[in-house]
Amino acid sequence: MSRYTGPRLKILRALGTDLPGLSRKSMADRPHPPGQHGPRKVGARKSEFGQQLIEKQKLRFNYGLNETQLRRLVLEARRQPGTTGGKLIELLERRLDNLVFRAGFAVTIPAARQLVRHGHVRLDGRRVTIPSVCVRPGSVIRLNDKGRALDVVKAALAEPVLVRPEWISFDEATGEARLTHAPDGDAAPFPLDIHRVVEFYATRI
Repeated sequence: MSRYTGPRLKILRALGTDLPGLSRKSMADRPHPPGQHGPRKVGARKSEFGQQLIEKQKLRFNYGLNETQLRRLVLEARRQPGTTGGKLIELLERRLDNLVFRAGFAVTIPAARQLVRHGHVRLDGRRVTIPSVCVRPGSVIRLNDKGRALDVVKAALAEPVLVRPEWISFDEATGEARLTHAPDGDAAPFPLDIHRVVEFYATRI
């Protein structure tokens, strides 16, 4: 399945929660699922599978992954010491495109991915154009001069969508962001039952 490029607010309404990585918009004004039958209670009559699917889709759409990429990360999380769910969140949060977003250089993860793809991002001084790079603790992220001069970057830094997490330090003078340590398993910036995600993949991979 390819990356989603359709209406983002529709996804927020379908999943019943705001996903800051996907969109700056909020579903607060229309908190019911999309469809022709009018407002319905979110989550009503959901089976266990349905609840697992919703939690899994939250990860997919917030971090901008396709199904193959998410499955690969679940397998990698299984191989590492610690809980699978906690490691999965850590791996997702350590992606370069997500860190560019969480550091405040972009208003969404798709916008951060575009900065990376266009060569504006430097990781430990090197130009990187692969959004999925897993950043190591201690690494430094900054934008090149052309990237810092972009109006969208200036606007994002002036009014961050999210408060920077404690595991990212930011130097206002140099415009550099450092991943101080690995994120915790509860680092996702939206309500999530990670156990249901692990259960979803338990019998599928």
